Amino acid sequence: MDTLMKSSATVLTEHGHRYMVQLCKHFGHKIPTEWNDHEGKITFAMGEVALRVAPETLMLVASAPDAEGLARVEQIADSHLKRFAFREPDLAVDWRRGA
Repeated sequence: MDTLMKSSATVLTEHGHRYMVQLCKHFGHKIPTEWNDHEGKITFAMGEVALRVAPETLMLVASAPDAEGLARVEQIADSHLKRFAFREPDLAVDWRRGA
């Protein structure tokens, strides 16, 4: 299986950089992560999520070899992001599937 399934979500927030760093640091205690000022990547056993920060957004791109792995990566990224963004109760993560 050389092809990965992908999905993406663009989250409206002024705190994208903070959330990206929090996510990478949180998962970095147990799994490979990397980040800089504008991008990050978290590598799970079932797939990965790439993060990119812009002034008022945080973009997430999930990828995995199969639909089950992709759904799990989306769920983990979504739930942890919402936990870190508790001050933004209306924060929405709308995943869109595509290549």
